Amino acid sequence: MSASTENSGGPSLPQRRKLVTEIPGPRSRELMARKQATVADGLPIVMPVFARRAGGGIVEDVDGNALIDFGSGIAVTSVGNSAEAVVRRASAQLTQFTHTCAMVTPYESYVEVCEELARLTPGDHAKKSILLNSGAEAVENAVKIARYHTGRQAVVVFDHGYHGRTNLTMALTAKNMPYKHRFGPFAPEIYRMPMAYPYRWPGGPERCAEEAAAQVIDQISKQVGPENTAAIVVEPVLGEGGFIVPAPGFLPRIAEFAREHGIVFVADEIQSGFCRTGQWFASEHEGLVPDLITTAKGIAGGLPLAAVTGRAEIMDAAHVGGLGGTYGGNPVACAAALGAIETMRELDLPAMARRIEEIMKPRLLEMAAKHPTIGEVRGRGAMLALELVRPGTKDPDPAATAALAKACHGEGLLVLTTGTYGNVLRFLPPLVIGEGLLNEGLDVLEGAFDVLAGAVDGL
Repeated sequence: MSASTENSGGPSLPQRRKLVTEIPGPRSRELMARKQATVADGLPIVMPVFARRAGGGIVEDVDGNALIDFGSGIAVTSVGNSAEAVVRRASAQLTQFTHTCAMVTPYESYVEVCEELARLTPGDHAKKSILLNSGAEAVENAVKIARYHTGRQAVVVFDHGYHGRTNLTMALTAKNMPYKHRFGPFAPEIYRMPMAYPYRWPGGPERCAEEAAAQVIDQISKQVGPENTAAIVVEPVLGEGGFIVPAPGFLPRIAEFAREHGIVFVADEIQSGFCRTGQWFASEHEGLVPDLITTAKGIAGGLPLAAVTGRAEIMDAAHVGGLGGTYGGNPVACAAALGAIETMRELDLPAMARRIEEIMKPRLLEMAAKHPTIGEVRGRGAMLALELVRPGTKDPDPAATAALAKACHGEGLLVLTTGTYGNVLRFLPPLVIGEGLLNEGLDVLEGAFDVLAGAVDGL
C-alpha cells in the first residue's frame, strides 16, 4: 500500500471500527481548545472528535480512532465520503474553472443537474429547477416562487417541522430551542397546523390520518382562508422533528386539498430525498407528486448544493432577475452532484437503503421489546429512529437519549439525537455501508442500552 493510499479516505479507507485512544483523544482535545478560542460558541458539536478522513461507513479522527458512521454528516454523504465518481468529476472541474457565476456565463453542468432533477423527481409533467447553496435557501426560494405564482401571502407549515435557520425558515420551523430562541421577530403570514404524528395522536394511530387532515383543513379554512394561502410546506418524513412518518393517507389528503384550492404543495425533501428512504424521494411512498420539491444534503456527495424543482409554469412565474445568487449551482458542486447521481444509479442506492431497513429495523424492534424506554421504532429505509420515553408513559426522556448517544460515541459509534423533545436517537448511515459494519454498529447500540440499563431508571 502506497503512502498516498495509506493517508486517503473514500472507498479505500479500511472498513473496521478501531479505538486507539479514549474519546475524545489528545489531538482532538487540543483542536477543541483551539476551536473554543476562535469559533463562535453558538456552533454546536455532536461528537467532540476532529475528522481526518472518511469513507464508506467509517470516519477516522485525528487520533487514529475509526468510528462507525450512523450520521452521514446529517444525511449528506449518502453515497459515502469521497465517493469515486464525486471525486473524479469534481476534480476534473477544479482543473477547468471554479466559478463564473451561472447568471454571468452559464455552463453545461448546471443544465445537466436540472435535467437530472426533472427526470428523477416525482411526476411526468414539465419541470424546471433553480440551483442554490443550502436547504434553507431552497425553502426560501420555494416560498418566493409560490407567492409570486399565486399572488397570495400565507404559508402553511406543520408542528414538529424543520426548514432552516434563516429568518423566514426559522419562522417556518416549529422548534424554539435551539433554532429560534431570541432570534425574532420572524417573518409574518406563517400558519402552523397539527402534524399527523401517529405515536402521539390523542385519538390513536388508527384515527390519526383522518382526524389530523380534518383538523388541518378546518383550521386553514377558518383561520387563514384557502384563497389567501400561497403554499403548504411539509416534510414527507420529518427530520429534526424526530423522523416522524406522517400517518398513511394524511399527506395525500392535504395535497388534494391544496390542488382543489390552487395552493402550491411544497415537499421539503432536503433530508429525506436522494434515495435515503428507499425511494429516490420520500414523496413516492404515497404516490405524492408535489408542485415544488426542495432538495439539498444528499444531492452532491458532500459539496454544498440545493435546488427547487417544480412544475414549469410555477417555476417560470417569477420575473427575470427575481431568482438567483452568486454561488448557486457552483460548477464544482454541480460536477459532484452528477457524480453522486451516477453512483446512486450504478449502485441502486434506493435498494441499498431498503436493505439497511431490513437489517436495522428488526434489531431495533428487538431492543424495544427488551428496553421499555424505547417508545417507538420508526422511519423508512436508512432514515430510522428510536423515540425514548420514561417507561410506562409517553413522557419524553431526553436525559436517557443523551446518555445513550454519549455511550455510543465512547465505543466508536457516531449517532445523532433529534426530536422536538430531544428524545429521539436517529440513524442515517451512508447507503454504501457494509452489512458487517452495520451490524457491528447495532451491536454497539445494543451494548449501550445494556450497560446503561441499571444507570438510567427503567432503561
